[in-house]
Amino acid sequence: MSFSGPILLTLQLAGVTMVLLLLIGMPIAWWLAHTKSRLRPIVEAVTALPLVLPPTVLGFYLLILMSPNTPIGAFWVRLTGEQLTFSFSGLVVASLFYSLPFAVQPMQAAFQGVGRGMMEAAATLGASRWDQFRSVVLPLSRRGILAAAVLSFAHTVGEFGVVLMVGGNIPDRTRVISIEIYSAVETLDYQTAHILSGGLLVFSFVVLVLVYLLNQRGLRAGV
Repeated sequence: MSFSGPILLTLQLAGVTMVLLLLIGMPIAWWLAHTKSRLRPIVEAVTALPLVLPPTVLGFYLLILMSPNTPIGAFWVRLTGEQLTFSFSGLVVASLFYSLPFAVQPMQAAFQGVGRGMMEAAATLGASRWDQFRSVVLPLSRRGILAAAVLSFAHTVGEFGVVLMVGGNIPDRTRVISIEIYSAVETLDYQTAHILSGGLLVFSFVVLVLVYLLNQRGLRAGV
């Protein structure tokens, strides 16, 4: 009984998704934290949609969107030679959409907590916008950024509906831990299901404790 395949695939998916979400979500969070645009509520609603939308619904529309018959799917086939659906790349794309609010919202709250006073003070000392962001905003927002990384990683680890719709159940290709648990239950292999489910339960608990500890320390430090 070996779980190495699904576990490694899950960790790889969660790691890639976490890094990409930090890169993509940070500018979105920064814009939402400081913009006065009338489009802000719409953008916030779009980024938060996966929190309320059933995963199977999101997965269904992503499956249609990434189909080889669509411009996006056809472009990916021409670019890589493989279809985006039922592939690891498709799982990454689906995970980016599904875990987006878990990356954006903590960073947005952290950026809003910095305020403009510190940045204006840095500007009076001749710091460029990039220097202000790198030297002032990032250090003061580190807890929110770390929380975004931890939550997006953990949320991706626990995905089921979206990855099943977009990736199916292909061993060593799209069968992550949650799909392995589903397959084990279907075949009445409750021992495997118990082991993997217990592991995810412990992992989720540890992640939540870590996030709450970060928030508690942030409140004590006034950050």
